Amino acid sequence: MESIWKKTEELPEFHTLTKDIRTKVLIIGGGMAGILCAYFLQRAGVDYCLLEADTICSGVTGNTTAKITSQHGLIYDSLIRRAGREVADGYLRVNELALKRYKDLGWLIDCDMKEVDSYVFDRMDAEKLKREAVAVMQLGFPAEYVEQVDLPFETAGAVRFPGQAQFHPLKFVAAIAKNLNIYEHSPVREMTEYFALTDHGSVAAEKVIVATHFPFINRRGSYFVKLYQERSYVLSLKNTKIPDSIYLEAKKGGLSMRGYGDTLLLGGITHRTGKEPDGFEKLREQAKLYFPEAEITGQWAAQDCMTLDGMPYIGNYSSSTPDLFVAAGFGKWGMTGAMISAIVLSDLVQGRENEFAAIFNPSRSILKPQLAINMWEAMKGILKPRIKNRCTHMGCVLHWNAKEQTFECPCHGSCFDATGEVIENPARHKLKNQ
Repeated sequence: MESIWKKTEELPEFHTLTKDIRTKVLIIGGGMAGILCAYFLQRAGVDYCLLEADTICSGVTGNTTAKITSQHGLIYDSLIRRAGREVADGYLRVNELALKRYKDLGWLIDCDMKEVDSYVFDRMDAEKLKREAVAVMQLGFPAEYVEQVDLPFETAGAVRFPGQAQFHPLKFVAAIAKNLNIYEHSPVREMTEYFALTDHGSVAAEKVIVATHFPFINRRGSYFVKLYQERSYVLSLKNTKIPDSIYLEAKKGGLSMRGYGDTLLLGGITHRTGKEPDGFEKLREQAKLYFPEAEITGQWAAQDCMTLDGMPYIGNYSSSTPDLFVAAGFGKWGMTGAMISAIVLSDLVQGRENEFAAIFNPSRSILKPQLAINMWEAMKGILKPRIKNRCTHMGCVLHWNAKEQTFECPCHGSCFDATGEVIENPARHKLKNQ
């Protein structure tokens, strides 16, 4: 179940926090977003420290497919109609800026950075693809609709974004994190806006960034109703053709493809956490159908936080916490989401304005149909009084996934191993009596 990235790179290790310290900026969470925030603040000469509950990039970052692209499915046509051209333009520009920042860093270090074209394809609807291509071109980006796509099945064409990228995420982190002020195995047990208590120390800070995948402070921001988690699956295949570009199927849960050396990474089969136990089996069926000659050499699952409108929450944790910040809800696009978080939050914690901050404001309106769905899922999980096996986050009933040997929370996405240890947040405490 270990990803290809974890198998091929060792990350630097850091000491545990064993004292009481003061700092200007505390970053909680050592995934890609937290690491990049720390990196940018260190370059700016800002006093900071980062607390990681386990080891850096031991969570979702280590299970990514590591595509770096501003092409997040077929989003720009609908984004223009829903939020307006200004928002769509800003979203495209900041994602392209994030891509550029990765390239600028990646070309200088050994992280297998590679510039590639990105394709989003559909098997049936060419008109939908053409509308998206026109919308993106109207925003000033050289996208195009192409009829022919180099895939082992028929399509209705694709939208092509030139000049995107892929890399080895843990090689990248190993290079930029080695000189950062990081404490590992230092979970935050108690938290106020300016103070964090760990098992063996504490941090008093002027500003705090929460970059913990799913925000863990429940009394602020209402993230337990503004976010939900989805699980998807990846297979590594050898002895098959390796694509020179990165690919994504437009439909929800469709196939995703990229190469790494002599390996094809095939992803797909998306569902809300706790809902389906057979994602790997379904993806293996797809692999046998389209790549019958391939040998499956590995498999792993990724878990992503989804927002109600498809855009990350980056900014003040809530409207009443001016010095507490959050980075969450990157969806399936954690690499660009992490870099955008660092770009925006490194400005905000230094008291500077950022032209893109309003797009990702966590306090924006969430009066969406998905809000009612999300609240209903949570209520279903809580209102089962006779069932005792409950999540330690907010008490939802857990689902046992026999295929992965995990307990999963369908409300907010926490996962526990068979012994009750937390393997996916927002839960922070292990299960009892396992």
